[in-house]
Amino acid sequence: MAKRRSWAGRLIRWLALLAAGWVLVTAGLVALLRWVNPPLSAFMIETTLTAWFARDASYQFRHRWVDLVQVSPNLPLAVVASEDQKFPEHWGFDVEAIEKAYELNRHSHRVRGASTISQQVAKNLFLWSGRSYFRKGLEAYFTVLIETCWPKRRILEVYLNIAEFGLGTYGAEAAAQRYFHKPAARLTRSDAALLAAVLPNPKLYLVSAPSRYIEQRRAWILGQMQSLGGPEMLEEIDAYPARAR
Repeated sequence: MAKRRSWAGRLIRWLALLAAGWVLVTAGLVALLRWVNPPLSAFMIETTLTAWFARDASYQFRHRWVDLVQVSPNLPLAVVASEDQKFPEHWGFDVEAIEKAYELNRHSHRVRGASTISQQVAKNLFLWSGRSYFRKGLEAYFTVLIETCWPKRRILEVYLNIAEFGLGTYGAEAAAQRYFHKPAARLTRSDAALLAAVLPNPKLYLVSAPSRYIEQRRAWILGQMQSLGGPEMLEEIDAYPARAR
């Protein structure tokens, strides 16, 4: 009996040490990425490996990091208007949106998400695709770390550099060059709204051939951008750096 208790005690100590090590490593990584730009994301690696194993000759990886000051303020405004209008206010989770999605999903076969921009950064940067309670738990954990360690401006900057805007096309600069043949700094309001319109499912919705639904969504996003007050709204919440005038 004493040996059994001793074994159980050692197991608990090892599990506690592993948990503490996990927290230290992940918290340290998130803290480091406040200043160091991630060269890749978990989603980029997963998608590229999937294409490689499938021998998909059409797949082309496109990504180039640009700082937030090198992105037209139209794009961060568009993604906030489209994806997460409470981004300046929340602490990583939009509780009201989660409750609404839960009620809708109870009575619908079509699953509706309620992920904030912070949650999407956590998922795309550190985790894998798919749905499971375990992955959602990790997503919530990384979301709390991100919101604790990063200012809103950094969250938005990372999001705009790792978001997928089409198969193999990641980030504002790659998307601007691929679809509009110009740098992200020169994206118009209409360009930005179109890019934001495909974000819910960039493999299904195409920037290069927008469907009627995507055109309607772009029009809605443009209206929301105006309602939010334009790029000045982002400057007021210090989510976007002052630009040369």
